[in-house]
Amino acid sequence: MISAKPFDFPYDGKLSASATALVVIDLQEDFLSNTGYFAKSGYDPSPLRAILPTVNRLILAARAAGVRVIHTRQGYRGDMADMTPYEKWRRKRNGLEGTEVLLRSSPGFQIVADIDVRDEDIIVDKTCNGAFTYTDFEHVLRAQGISHLLFSGCTTDVCVHTTLREACDRNFQCLTISDACASGDQYAHKAALHMVTVENGIFGTIADSDAVLAGLAKLARVK
Repeated sequence: MISAKPFDFPYDGKLSASATALVVIDLQEDFLSNTGYFAKSGYDPSPLRAILPTVNRLILAARAAGVRVIHTRQGYRGDMADMTPYEKWRRKRNGLEGTEVLLRSSPGFQIVADIDVRDEDIIVDKTCNGAFTYTDFEHVLRAQGISHLLFSGCTTDVCVHTTLREACDRNFQCLTISDACASGDQYAHKAALHMVTVENGIFGTIADSDAVLAGLAKLARVK
């Protein structure tokens, strides 16, 4: 088990590498660079970049334990055929009209080079904040026999939390890694982490990376 709040993860004590995935949400250039969407929207990407070493340690530990690593990337089609009038309006309102920001055809869509992505990792591309919406994410998880998800990435209050909530509604067992997630809004980051634990774990559990690394190390020893 992994020491977590408000209860240890998983609830039944049956932590299985083959049934577990580390989900790394949207660690892309558009969110972490000084010229991407996040920065152009007026946010400081440095808190997002600060979690990269922690995420890499988790990725290495997950691989050593036999836990699948799944990355997500957010962006619209290059021709913007999947962008609604409202989304185009928001894009213009944010000063992004005519740019390549958040388009799959742009360099900003790619995962930052600092993150260790390997061929055996799974990558899920999404248009919406949540990784389940209009994607094959759930099908991939079911096909791989994955029922337990460890969440990391950005931003805590938007894409991480949206995907977490969707996962809980689909009866996946979820743990959010507090220091492996980040947001440009620290109040929202702390609030999102707090919301995981309300109602005695309505959105699963929360733990820091040290606790998760300890749990993954135990799995690696019994491989």
